Amino acid sequence: MANYVERDQAIIQIVLDQIPQQYPFRFVDHIEELSEEHAVGGYTFKMDEFFYAGHFPGNPVTPGVILLECMAQIGLVAMALYINYRTGSQKQYLTMFSDAEVEFSTPVLPGDRVIVSSEKLFFRRNKLKAKVTLAHVDGRVAASGILSGYGVEK
Repeated sequence: MANYVERDQAIIQIVLDQIPQQYPFRFVDHIEELSEEHAVGGYTFKMDEFFYAGHFPGNPVTPGVILLECMAQIGLVAMALYINYRTGSQKQYLTMFSDAEVEFSTPVLPGDRVIVSSEKLFFRRNKLKAKVTLAHVDGRVAASGILSGYGVEK
């Protein structure tokens, strides 16, 4: 069952509804695939995102910390919620970001749509570590690296 790829929109919606980050700090538009081994989802950076006014005036670029947050929300939080759903865990966890080693390759501009894909490296004792890539829809990688998070019981 661990290699099963979830494309059932009802189950994906359950996971989306459980992601704790909300506007204006939610960087998940959709989830395309979920499994206990990987996640794929996307986000479109709107032209009027709050951070563009100051980063950088007249030449807006999505801050790396926001790209990292997008990677974590799709690549860690969604996958962890799905793993808990599939294993039937009755406990409610808040996935906290704990570690990252990320390289940024190309800028993400206002209006750009990105696809985040992650591959689980390990999940044990409520800690998830994954290889995560954030790419433009044309395949150009904008950021990639290893991210970790851990579940804190609510």
